Amino acid sequence: MSTTAPGWLEGSVALITGGGSGIGRAVADRYLAEGASVAIFGRDAAKLQTVVDASADPSRMMAIAGDVRDADSLASAVTDVVTRFGKLDTVVPNAGIWDFNRSLTRLSPTELGASFDELFEINVKGYLLTVQAAWKELVAANGSVVMTLSNASFHPAGGGPVYTAAKFAARGLVTQLAYELAPKVRVNGVAVGGMDTDLSGPSATGLENRTIAASFARSEITGNNPLIPLHHASVDPVDFTGSYVLLASKANAGNITGAIIPADGGIAVRGFGAQAAGGDHL
Repeated sequence: MSTTAPGWLEGSVALITGGGSGIGRAVADRYLAEGASVAIFGRDAAKLQTVVDASADPSRMMAIAGDVRDADSLASAVTDVVTRFGKLDTVVPNAGIWDFNRSLTRLSPTELGASFDELFEINVKGYLLTVQAAWKELVAANGSVVMTLSNASFHPAGGGPVYTAAKFAARGLVTQLAYELAPKVRVNGVAVGGMDTDLSGPSATGLENRTIAASFARSEITGNNPLIPLHHASVDPVDFTGSYVLLASKANAGNITGAIIPADGGIAVRGFGAQAAGGDHL
């Protein structure tokens, strides 16, 4: 007889978009460790299957290939999850791309328009379509949505104007969908800081093969947030997963909706610790 205490998500079922790497994969592995069955969704079937095969219990994890911009693909994924595991308790809209802080002054009108369309299609429309595909199952399960947000959902310089606008939009989705889906479904978010992942950029600006990990490799400096200098803040996605567990847990967060947990090393309490960008060179 096992003496291991049940996890916070024991017996639940989750669907995570962008689950093949980065924070999506880390959350998938953590949910599995907390007792959930997990489906990971993404564009690269082989990459997803590698995650399943490497997991602690492949029998409780499944890979589903698809694109978050495709409503039919997401609807099919939800059907597959319910067929395999019997229900769906939690959805984590997480798939996204970054703009690598490409500022307005460094984008041509064509690049700006094209990168806006591409990034919003994935980072905002993809979130909406994911919840739209799953809401009926979530209502049936009295479930929850946990969105991956960003420090850029609240503060400047976590991305360029396109990424920042998209993350502010996703922040609005947390509030609006928490209102629309109450009282059956809780909707919350985790505003993560920068992480060492393979997060890439828009093809519209030629950044589809560049990763944020390459930026971290060139510099150990991740900002001057309060926790960073003492090395209490991590850039490993694994260390960001606790908030996702809390918000998905009915027992521990059953009265929390419309909330966003900042997991960014304390950027909001930094104050006027650094000068603004721009300046005379403009």
